[in-house]
Amino acid sequence: MTIVAVFNQKGGVGKTTTALNLAAALAQRNRETYGVDLDPQAQFSSITGVPAESSDDTVFSLFQRNRPLHELVREAGCGIGMIPSHIELSKVDTLYGKGYNVINRLNSALQADKIGEGSTVVVDCCPLIGVLSLNAIFACHCLIVPISADYLSTKGAIQIEKTLKALEQVLKRRVQRRYLLTRFDSRRRMAWDVLRMVEEKFGAEVCRTRIAENVSLAESPALNKTVFEHAPTSRGAHDYDALLDELLEDGFIE
Repeated sequence: MTIVAVFNQKGGVGKTTTALNLAAALAQRNRETYGVDLDPQAQFSSITGVPAESSDDTVFSLFQRNRPLHELVREAGCGIGMIPSHIELSKVDTLYGKGYNVINRLNSALQADKIGEGSTVVVDCCPLIGVLSLNAIFACHCLIVPISADYLSTKGAIQIEKTLKALEQVLKRRVQRRYLLTRFDSRRRMAWDVLRMVEEKFGAEVCRTRIAENVSLAESPALNKTVFEHAPTSRGAHDYDALLDELLEDGFIE
């Protein structure tokens, strides 16, 4: 099992878009793929067509009563096995604190439940450093940090790098990461300036693939579809397919 978390502390950078379409790209290749929505906004759940009315049918019940993950999986039309989110997740920090057992809850559940040996699990994170995002970091084998081609998004990524380095002593390992440029408009000088800044800061950990600004990527969530369902020949679909090729080629995803 490979667990991939998608996280940036800044919103609007293509975090959920990346989690959704990376998972969809994997499913398209007949790879067993699961999505875990750790964002209380539940956009990943909603777009894949598996919103939950009751918090007990979502990942919230993992924290509330340690419910096994396999009981929460719902099949999405795009071929992803989804573990949905709920607005009640926003209460996790307040209700359960930040002890080790709480921030390691998802990791323990994934290792114990083993939903799909040899599968890939894609986790969409809450855009805040708290119990939910720490659960994703503790559980994941690798982390993708989407950076939209603007300066504020780059600052968010730099803050994440500091957080990850601080956590290494607790995790006893270095989390593999890739920094992914999204909403990249090659006609804009700022996009190239941001790319240069990111490459200077993160070097070889910057993805060679860049996700271009694309109408189909912007439209597909409103239709509750992945970009592959909405516009399979679009630039957006091509870019996420190319991203998966790169991550597989580099051994980032097994």
